Amino acid sequence: MPAPWQWLGRAEFRDVLAAQLAARERVWAGEPGAVFLCEHSPVITLGRSATPANILAAGGIPIERIERGGEVTYHGPGQLMVYPVVRLRSVVAFLERVAAAIIETCAALGAPGAAWQRDPAGVWLDGKKLAACGIHVARGVSVHGFALNVDTPPDAWRAIRPCGLDVRLVSLAQARGASIAVAEVAQLLGPRVSQAV
Repeated sequence: MPAPWQWLGRAEFRDVLAAQLAARERVWAGEPGAVFLCEHSPVITLGRSATPANILAAGGIPIERIERGGEVTYHGPGQLMVYPVVRLRSVVAFLERVAAAIIETCAALGAPGAAWQRDPAGVWLDGKKLAACGIHVARGVSVHGFALNVDTPPDAWRAIRPCGLDVRLVSLAQARGASIAVAEVAQLLGPRVSQAV
C-alpha cells in the first residue's frame, strides 16, 4: 500500500522535523508511513559527520545539528524537500527507489539524463549535483530524506561547501532551461515517491 504523501508548502525546518518524528512514532506503533514534501526557509543542517569548517559564510542563516548521516547542507527557497517516513527493508534499495522517482520526474519536466550515484550519494546530472540525500534510520524507520534543487538561487550555495565537497550544483530549472515552481514539481513527485517507498 502506498505511503500517503502531503505537500506542506513553505514550512519551517523544526516544524517539519517534529512532524517526521511524530510520524515515526506512529510507524513504530504499526501505522502506515508518510511522505512529506515542502520548501524551507533558509537553514543549514549538519549531519552526524559534518565538519563545521564547511560552513563558509552562514550570516544570519540558522544552523541545525541533526541525526541524519552526511555533511553540511543548505535548504531554502527554490528547493524541494522530500521526507519519507517509512519502514525500510533495505536502505540501499530505498535510496535507489526514491532517487529513481526524482529522476523520472525531472525527465518528465524536461531534464533527462540524471542518475543516482551512491558515493558521493545523490542524484547527479552531467557531473553536477541535482539532489542531495541524507537519512537516519532507527528501529527500521527512516526520517530526513532528499533535497531536490528545483530553482535554488546559485548564490545560496556560497554559505557552505555542499556535503563537504568541492562540487558543482545544478537546478532543475537550469537543466530544463525554464523556471518552475517547487509546488508544481511536488505535485508530480509526491505520487511517485509514495508508490516507490
